Amino acid sequence: MMDYTAGTEKLKQDRAKKQMLWFGIISLCMTFAGLTSAYIVSMERKDWLDDYEFPQSLIISTVIILVSSLTIQLAKNAIVQDKRQQGTMMLVVTLLLGFAFIGFQYQGIFTELTGQGYFMTGASSSITTTFLFLIIAVHIAHVIAGIISLSIVVINHLRGKYTKENHLGLSLGVTFWHFLDVLWLFLFLLLYFTK
Repeated sequence: MMDYTAGTEKLKQDRAKKQMLWFGIISLCMTFAGLTSAYIVSMERKDWLDDYEFPQSLIISTVIILVSSLTIQLAKNAIVQDKRQQGTMMLVVTLLLGFAFIGFQYQGIFTELTGQGYFMTGASSSITTTFLFLIIAVHIAHVIAGIISLSIVVINHLRGKYTKENHLGLSLGVTFWHFLDVLWLFLFLLLYFTK
């Protein structure tokens, strides 16, 4: 039987930080499970739209976030191998891709979708577009949280906080970013193929 109380204080703190991240990820999964379940159930409504044009910017943003998953992993690998300059470059690229993702998401719903005459609320809204706006907006909010955590990772990296032996903050940031990427991929596939 494993003794979970064994280890140094640092090991206990590290384990607690990892558990907190996973509790957060699980709660986010439950939030989006509720939203996507409501979306799927609502598809049976008579007023469900299926004739709108899916925003191309959402397709572009999906490619961007998938590339960002690669760049953040390359950043982690470089930092752990003590290739600081390469790690810094990949972290900054990931950060820029995160901002680009948000920009294309914003363009997709607030330019392309509204350009078709669909809005989140009001006379020109429908249950379909309300769900699109809501799901995308909630995910954008979490990507903003990811960008904030990634910014902290960049600052800590520039301060020399991460080493081959001590890079928990970096690992947690990378895990959260990968989660956001996988979550968006799931949401994108759901929204795209159920249009």
